[in-house]
Amino acid sequence: MKFGEFSATTSLLKRASSQFDGGDVSFIIVAGAMEFFMIPGLALLYSGLTRRKSALSLMWVVSASNAVCIFQWYLWGYSLAFSPTATNGFIGNLANFGLLNVLGDPYPGTPLIPDLLYSFYQMEFACVTVGILVGGIAERGRVLPAMIFTFLWMTFVYCPLACWAWNVNGWGFKSGVLDFAGGGPVAIGSGVAGLAYAWVLGRRQEKELLNFRPHNMAMANLGTYILWFGWLGFNGGCAFGANLRAIMAIWNSMLSPAFGGIIWCILDYRLERKYSMSGFRSGSTVGLVAATPASGYIYPWASVAMGIVSGVVCNYAKRIKFVMGIDDALDLFAENAVGGIIGLLFNGIFASRSIIALDGININANGGWVDRNWELLFIQFGYVCATCGYTFVATAIIAKAIDMIPGLHLRTMPEGESAGLDEVEIGEFVNDYIEVRRHFYDESTLGNQKGDPATSDLFANRDKDESSNLQKHNHRLPLEDPMIQVIKEQNFKVVIELQPTPEGL
Repeated sequence: MKFGEFSATTSLLKRASSQFDGGDVSFIIVAGAMEFFMIPGLALLYSGLTRRKSALSLMWVVSASNAVCIFQWYLWGYSLAFSPTATNGFIGNLANFGLLNVLGDPYPGTPLIPDLLYSFYQMEFACVTVGILVGGIAERGRVLPAMIFTFLWMTFVYCPLACWAWNVNGWGFKSGVLDFAGGGPVAIGSGVAGLAYAWVLGRRQEKELLNFRPHNMAMANLGTYILWFGWLGFNGGCAFGANLRAIMAIWNSMLSPAFGGIIWCILDYRLERKYSMSGFRSGSTVGLVAATPASGYIYPWASVAMGIVSGVVCNYAKRIKFVMGIDDALDLFAENAVGGIIGLLFNGIFASRSIIALDGININANGGWVDRNWELLFIQFGYVCATCGYTFVATAIIAKAIDMIPGLHLRTMPEGESAGLDEVEIGEFVNDYIEVRRHFYDESTLGNQKGDPATSDLFANRDKDESSNLQKHNHRLPLEDPMIQVIKEQNFKVVIELQPTPEGL
């Protein structure tokens, strides 16, 4: 070992033993690991919310985008977002390229943890953000262009957004913007970018929008609760230590989604008279998103109000995509962007200096209207407008530029959309199965006749009186039970004729 290496190691150990509390460091390591667990949660959620034929493609794109994000963050992402030597207020520089000089000194934004740990924790924020965003390709987007888009989007959109809010020289940070865990970079970044990506991608074929249902709500619900678990580390860890502010953030991250889920379910019940699992899941998600920028600033009673408001507003915000004519298949804008906006505006009213001071560090920070800081709401509103506008325009430009490159068109062919992305892009499926017949009237699997393409659609040849012109046939199907000999299909009803076997005579 060289003398310089020995000195650096000794210096690092000295700082680690004297400056940072082991409990704080351990807490952030665990919180970062909980954030990482949100990636499979997102994969399960998105997979369950789509049709079976495209379910695995979303699992793949969420998983692969995580790898791309890790590489980008190591290469120059962290430096572009958090380099403390950049002073332009918009984006960092390359002073920390490849994590250069990122080691044991405290990051200027918090004295509680070393810079190296801070970079890891913030990397997981970026991974979750792009994991949410790539859901915009649902059921019609190609995966390779999406990965190139992910790298460029991280560089030109996410890094500036993170710099604005959290870099000590960012214009938002200097203006007094309160964004605890990512209402701008994470929630608005993923939601508005997902809307812009879906806009460039175009609508799914109309036949794919008819009678759409998620293929596995149990998988989607499991993914949601994995996300909720990870979100406790996502929000709680932003106190950057094992302190009362972290506990308050975790409490708020339980209350807001609980009330959001209840309110959303009630709103859906008044229309369908059903207790929708999908509705409860959506409401819980928007409550978590709203808590992201606000959980470390507001009292629990304000978090209850925030959950109720986010459940109502985001429920109605789902109609925006129909007004705009954009096929936001997974409601990224309504659930993430709108939820993040609500949380940021709540900070302008309900943020309290007494909650902020619970970490023992920010003891002189100002809150919102509850602390008679009347201008904060307007600062928050300006920040919301800036992040929404920049994110949509920059994302649309990046997506359109990639789409214009030969061989990198964002959207799959119409035939691939009909067959499913799992078949044309992945070559594997979420659930391996033997397809007896894709359409009800395809006869090739039951008899010797080939399926008539004209009869593939149940409603292709309907009379005005809704009676079917399709011919009925008897099909012999060998079964294990010798008592069952003939299956007849008549008027959509299956009649099973039992014939005695010689043993029964």
